[in-house]
Amino acid sequence: MTAHPIAATSVSNASHPLSDAVDPRLKALSDWLASVAEPFALDMTQWAPASADASFRRYFRIGSRDPAHPSLIVMDAPPPQEDCRPFVHVAQLLDEAGLQAPKVLTEDLAQGFLLLTDLGRETYLDVINEENARTLMRAALDALIVWQKSSRPNVLPPYDTALLRRELDLFPDWYVGKHLKVELSADQRATLDRINELLIDNALAQPKVFVHRDYMPRNLMPGLPGTTGPGILDFQDAVYGPLTYDVISLMRDAFRSWDEERQLDWLAYYWERARKAGLPVDADFGEFYRQAEWMGLQRHLKVLGIFARINYRDGKSRYLADTPRFIEYARKVADRYAPLRPLAKLLDELTGQQADVGYTF
Repeated sequence: MTAHPIAATSVSNASHPLSDAVDPRLKALSDWLASVAEPFALDMTQWAPASADASFRRYFRIGSRDPAHPSLIVMDAPPPQEDCRPFVHVAQLLDEAGLQAPKVLTEDLAQGFLLLTDLGRETYLDVINEENARTLMRAALDALIVWQKSSRPNVLPPYDTALLRRELDLFPDWYVGKHLKVELSADQRATLDRINELLIDNALAQPKVFVHRDYMPRNLMPGLPGTTGPGILDFQDAVYGPLTYDVISLMRDAFRSWDEERQLDWLAYYWERARKAGLPVDADFGEFYRQAEWMGLQRHLKVLGIFARINYRDGKSRYLADTPRFIEYARKVADRYAPLRPLAKLLDELTGQQADVGYTF
């Protein structure tokens, strides 16, 4: 999961050019950029960090003398921790679908370097507010439908039982064990195992589409002038799996919460547009909503584990501040549905928190 995509920092005169860097990867990156500087008119004196990342990836913005592309993005994805090939593959799929995504201009997969087009400096998270939220979110949902309509099997890795289970195991291993420093009792572990099976069954029973897997405002951009639809980032973990995964990820974001009435409005908009587009959403909105909520719960538990892992394994503490948001998401969903209420009780035992219950289907 990426928390800071390509955005935020403008190109400026570098007081310490890449070639002067002590970091050996930056030196290698500088050498590689110098080797491709001429065809892309790169200005090696104009660069800046473009973002940090929850993974091992990092990004830089570099100037170009090409007026069509005054700045470009450089991805540094160090092997063996990162593999650029999925990014290149999914970028091509998004382009084929007619969606906005960074285009790969040139690459060195062995070293883990990519040169990309620059979609701008602001994400949805930077600009979204009460006045423009409806317009931006509808644009994101329309783009999602286009992405899902382009789906076909055997192109992306399957979001299968093994992957779903690995993700769910992050919650007890990292959030409960490492962060809360709690060892689950046999009864608590059995409760969690039963809930996990329900969530896995729900995911596997849904129609399958291309799944971005981190479709949220921080990975969407308003788009450049003259373009339509949002720019899409951080797509390298895309899989082929449950239809409701991305739509509920957008509604229940890691970094911004929306009231339930607004979520329902957006979900209804997606449901109606998806049906008209021929996507296999459930004909009953209540059942579609349940599928989405249970899918979201799987993601909420996974993200709690991921944020704890990023802190304790990778030394990046800022993500822990957003874990209460996911506890609240999970607690509300678990309390709405009788089969999931044992999880609500378990969360209360672990955190001592309670949440208000909203709409129930």
